[in-house]
Amino acid sequence: MDLEALWAGLLSRDSDTVLETWHALNSEEQAAVYAHLKRMTTEDGWSEPQRISAQAALDALDTDDTSQGG
Repeated sequence: MDLEALWAGLLSRDSDTVLETWHALNSEEQAAVYAHLKRMTTEDGWSEPQRISAQAALDALDTDDTSQGG
């Protein structure tokens, strides 16, 4: 999966798409992506739509029983 497709899926705000994209990653990639999404919601420099999308992804991951992220 290319980076553009990866982030489009993760930041889609659609739980099913987020989880489908997430499950295509290995555990190391998942850890890096989860940390990055957390930074997107807490650090300066991200636009409000980006923050909302990152939080939606984290919410989807945090409610997924098979997720390794949260």
